Amino acid sequence: MKNSLTKLLIVAFLALFSAGTSVAAAEPDEAENRQWSGWGDLGGVVTAGPAVSSWSENRLDVFARGTDSAVWHRWWDGSSWSGWESLGGNIIDNPAAVSWGPNRIDLFGRGTNNHLVHKWWNGSSWSGWEDLGGVITAGPAVSSWSAGRLDVFARGTDGALWHKWWNGSWSGWESLGGTFIDNPAAVSWGPGRIDVFVEGLNNHLWHKWWNGSWSGWEDLGGVITAGPAVSSWSAGRLDVFAKGTDNQLWHKWWNGSWSDWRNLGGVFLHNPAAVSWGPGRIDVFVEGTDNHVYHKAWF
Repeated sequence: MKNSLTKLLIVAFLALFSAGTSVAAAEPDEAENRQWSGWGDLGGVVTAGPAVSSWSENRLDVFARGTDSAVWHRWWDGSSWSGWESLGGNIIDNPAAVSWGPNRIDLFGRGTNNHLVHKWWNGSSWSGWEDLGGVITAGPAVSSWSAGRLDVFARGTDGALWHKWWNGSWSGWESLGGTFIDNPAAVSWGPGRIDVFVEGLNNHLWHKWWNGSWSGWEDLGGVITAGPAVSSWSAGRLDVFAKGTDNQLWHKWWNGSWSDWRNLGGVFLHNPAAVSWGPGRIDVFVEGTDNHVYHKAWF
């Protein structure tokens, strides 16, 4: 009888532990009844990590480099995914995209001459590609804090982070220092705020922000092998994603303090991409090992 009771207690404890682990995997600090979806296969044959932007609730615009080195585009309109369309160009590595308002998208890439190149959607048509110069060796990343504002970041030939912005006209390039690997990531949670993330030479996640002036760099730890990507659904909220040493997606967030890293699974290539279209919503995209684009959402 005593042994049977002991076994029952052990089984009950294990059941509670398993339930607790499942809840932790669902990231329980968030709103109740929210969870991560599984991975959805969006197809395509891409050769670098995707980019994503959103101009309103239920709108997603995904971009990736195809086998022809052009940028390809697919979008979600709230009910279905479009097919893939070619936007032309000839870029190295993954593109970057942002929306500053309804029916506006700004798309950036690294041209084959290592210049920053730019293309935009104005609500009715795509512009041609414009050459914004510079000599960049990784990137770009882009954020926007209001209509008519763009902040673009890339790695220069010195390995440091360089910044260029649009506020009615293009600025020159300024150095923000640091030395890092791979592409940066950037997001704005409101007017006058930018958060930038990179993979440092020690493979840790590093962070720098603008809040009227630039902070120094802070080391957020981890061991990452590609990325990062970042999204924000409200002031004071940041969600950062990167590929770990297991080639899976890892997630860390700020909500007044930094969380630990959480594993979201999947096995993928290159950098992830992330965007939020509203409070409590995140959409993450990666290039799978079959070179398809895959999608995972928090909702």
